[in-house]
Amino acid sequence: MRMNAVTLKQLRALDAVARGGSLTAAGESLNLTTPAIHTQIRGLEDAIGMKLIQRAADGAGSELTEAGKALRESALRIEDNLSQAEATLSAIARGQVGRITLGVVSTGKYFAPRLVKMLQDAHPEIEVALRVGNRSAIIEGIERGSFDIAVMGRPPRHPPVVAQPIGQHPHALVAPPDHPLVAKADDVERLFGETFISREEGSGTRILMSRWLDRVGDGRLYDTLEMDSNETIKQAVMAGLGIAFLSLHTVTDELETGRLALIPAPGLPLMRHWFLVRRESERPRELALRVWDQIVEMNGAFLPHPIPD
Repeated sequence: MRMNAVTLKQLRALDAVARGGSLTAAGESLNLTTPAIHTQIRGLEDAIGMKLIQRAADGAGSELTEAGKALRESALRIEDNLSQAEATLSAIARGQVGRITLGVVSTGKYFAPRLVKMLQDAHPEIEVALRVGNRSAIIEGIERGSFDIAVMGRPPRHPPVVAQPIGQHPHALVAPPDHPLVAKADDVERLFGETFISREEGSGTRILMSRWLDRVGDGRLYDTLEMDSNETIKQAVMAGLGIAFLSLHTVTDELETGRLALIPAPGLPLMRHWFLVRRESERPRELALRVWDQIVEMNGAFLPHPIPD
């Protein structure tokens, strides 16, 4: 292999083929002719010594081989690193010492802006860029190097990460304030007769809910209604469609204003932790370590304080 012969143009052509599904579509996205894309791919295959694209399984267009997919993953990391470098250089040009990117899972969006403000006050010389996404997107960003550090609940098993707990993360059942279970939650049969409005399978909150219900109900079946965001779930609960097991950091305002109430069920609130994570295999930048240490020193001061039951 002649990796020193690989160019950014070639890697971008490979990515464009993957995204567009054909050499023609790749050319259109890059404002190049189809023969020019073919030349870039051919040069890349010659340098790597392996076939990188093949005819799609349905016979229409092109798709990446396994080698092509592996190379594209590296190309995406290169693009992320270049984007980070561009942002850092822009920050330096504005008189700052640099820029770090902080990834936060969507449940954390209720406190992330406050965290960023506290970081800016503590380190005005560092620009902090906030990126919010679901758990899968944040894990992908950690793996690709899109984030310097990230805030999430349960740390992932892959990629391997360095994880530091930074504050408690309570979860509990919420319902409209006039719901019968708000006053009497020891009726297990009534509890399991409710519809549980929840996030999608695989989400951290859904996993916690399932484990708690299995433990409390000793394997009883229950009905669920999936919704794609905490905001939609809260509105559904207030509308009377069911009850929900949620992070209390997502419902602080609703609890304070009386639009929602806690169901004082056994073992709740269930306490977990927020974690600060970074990829284990990469040496963190000095700026990222400074921000990391600052967040740890805050000891969760940026977190909401939901009303206790």
